[in-house]
Amino acid sequence: MELFLESLSWLIDPAHWAGPTGILARLGQHVGLTALVIFIAAALALPAGVAIEHTRRGQNIVAAIAGSVRAIPTLGLLTLLGLLLGIGLAAPTIVLVVLAIPPLLAGAYSGVANVDPMTVRAARALGMSDWQIVRGVELPLAAPIIMGGVRSAIIQVVATATLAAYIADAGLGRFIFSGLATRRYEEVLGAAIVVILLALVLDLGVGYGVKRVERRAKFTA
Repeated sequence: MELFLESLSWLIDPAHWAGPTGILARLGQHVGLTALVIFIAAALALPAGVAIEHTRRGQNIVAAIAGSVRAIPTLGLLTLLGLLLGIGLAAPTIVLVVLAIPPLLAGAYSGVANVDPMTVRAARALGMSDWQIVRGVELPLAAPIIMGGVRSAIIQVVATATLAAYIADAGLGRFIFSGLATRRYEEVLGAAIVVILLALVLDLGVGYGVKRVERRAKFTA
């Protein structure tokens, strides 16, 4: 209990929020890194997942990628890439993209697979091309499940992005690593609380977006 109160005191101290190494700056770095990672991973995984299920080719790729990537130890991969690429955000970005791809890929694949085949056949009977079917039929109906994959990826990346501070001076994880090194455990717990709150806020925000997409998909159907 004493440690928790000390961490709250650390959090409410205005001095810890100001400056280029303050909580606010680190929070911005954490959110920025998360957004960059999700953008890159989504650009790679979402089109691939939709294309795989739409063409019914390479379905085993999804399971293989998801299984193999989840088996990779994140900290071990980060250490290896850190040795190869050096200090900075390059290695953490690559590791987090690798972490984010499986839920995004699975969400896109499952979303399109969940579309009623009769609806697709009806669209094809109307003379729609494959691209028109994907854009006008499959994606709107698959959107809720795709957004669920995005939601899962965001939460995983936000939590794991603390490891970026292992080889880069960025993100909320910097407080965790420096606090552990100097035995300022109130700083460690305080930073962990900020990460948890950030994850909850993002989860609620994306969850609200998922519900809106679900309502729109039901209306479309």
